[in-house]
Amino acid sequence: MTSPRILLAAHNIRPKKQLGQNFIIDPAFTKMIVNRSGILPEDVVLEIGAGLGALTIPLARKAKKVFAVEKDQKIINILKTEILASGLSNTVIIEKNILTVDIEVLAENIGRKIVVMGNLPYNISSQILVQLVKSRKMVSRAILMFQKEMAQRISAQPDCKDYGRLAVMLSYCSDIKKLADAKASLFFPKPKVDSEILELRFKNKVVHPARDEAFFFRVIKAAFGNRRKTLKNALAASELNIDANTAKHILECSGIDPVRRAETLNTEEFVKLSNLLFNSYPT
Repeated sequence: MTSPRILLAAHNIRPKKQLGQNFIIDPAFTKMIVNRSGILPEDVVLEIGAGLGALTIPLARKAKKVFAVEKDQKIINILKTEILASGLSNTVIIEKNILTVDIEVLAENIGRKIVVMGNLPYNISSQILVQLVKSRKMVSRAILMFQKEMAQRISAQPDCKDYGRLAVMLSYCSDIKKLADAKASLFFPKPKVDSEILELRFKNKVVHPARDEAFFFRVIKAAFGNRRKTLKNALAASELNIDANTAKHILECSGIDPVRRAETLNTEEFVKLSNLLFNSYPT
């Protein structure tokens, strides 16, 4: 693995902060990630933000195929050279923003579920997670690196200040496991905070399914949209088009005290609330 500092300097490239470009500098660290991810020879991997190939190349040595997504053209030129030098022929570079990649179509064309891996830029982590949740029927699991603050939000439990919309959405459809810590010193340029690597293993069958998932996600968003308000007032102030009395009635029918706040509800309670709202007052 060539030093990112040397590679970038040789091509007169400076890392772009707006793209969240922090490159792994320790090959032992990438080897650990690949080993702990449990990649099998038959796996097809979609890598988000391939960068200079620090993770791409060891992944390609383990997996059947790797689709490496990278949007920075200058970085892509280096990535192509690094892959060519490695002698690997099972890697396809996708020159796109990951948010414009149709993950379901990609997996359907391959004919199997895929594994998603990557070091996610903080500014689009939430959007990528929502994209993965919606595409999960063709994604078996995701091994992703997040800034520690985001990782805590994702894995938070009820009655915790970090507990919010993402935690509910992910607990609904996946099991979350921490795989490793990632110190800031492992990257160039060195970020201001440490990171964590989490595995999201998507459930084949949801235990307490929502009648309409799109509506369920809208209810979660509405509840946390005004998280300091009671649930009754938060729902009434949302885009669900229900008034305070209706919200109070639905909450009571769901067995939820209207004066509770969103961060006190577990996933099953959110499903009950969503289902009753959908059945009684479809919006």
